Amino acid sequence: MIRPSVSLIILAFLAQINAQSYQSPSSPVSQTCTAGCNVYPAYFNASDSVMLLLDYQTGVLNYARSTPQKWIIANMRILARFASALNIPVVLTSSQETGFQGPMIDDLKTLLPDAFAARIQRNGPANPWDYMPFRDAVTKAANGRKNVIIAGLTNDVCVTYPAMSMVQAGYNVVAVQDAGGSPNKWADEGGRRHWERAGARTLTTNALAFEMGKDWSTPDGVKIVTIVAEELIMKLNDIDGPRT
Repeated sequence: MIRPSVSLIILAFLAQINAQSYQSPSSPVSQTCTAGCNVYPAYFNASDSVMLLLDYQTGVLNYARSTPQKWIIANMRILARFASALNIPVVLTSSQETGFQGPMIDDLKTLLPDAFAARIQRNGPANPWDYMPFRDAVTKAANGRKNVIIAGLTNDVCVTYPAMSMVQAGYNVVAVQDAGGSPNKWADEGGRRHWERAGARTLTTNALAFEMGKDWSTPDGVKIVTIVAEELIMKLNDIDGPRT
């Protein structure tokens, strides 16, 4: 159980980091890009979104150095828990699990057992959208939904190219940058610029929580803030040590 004082601190923290990006729910969000730009709804909602978690594998995790591994795993856990708690359809995929990429991270098997069992295992295609079984699985899971939350390893390859492809296919795409990483900061920044030029948006995990929660007093809002607070406290304690 989270103490009320800690919960208030977490809520204040979330509000502070997201205040500048707030948009009125009644106003659409538009953005300037060079090609394929969509007009986004003010918010993504659990009821109109599908989540794609790409190539969260032990070997690829070691290749992602622009974000600390503990932060990647913690933010990945938050996204997986969002999907489970809010009934967001989710598709997992992996690439050559028996190769250097390694098996998928165990947390996903625990948090999303059904999606893990049904994960799309690719033998070669680097861009999952180019692999028809993955595309079919996404189409089936989305069931007409056009808002896509995408995160994975690495940002500069395994997130960038499917994000760009899905924008071209007519989807509204949000890439969650701090739930992944790249070999270095230049690769991570380059990937972000590529998907934004194509028309995808960039959010952090906390910003996505704000966008989907909207009102912390609602049932979904309570679920979201509880998940973020629990995982945030855990990762801060792991990285910085417990606060006294």
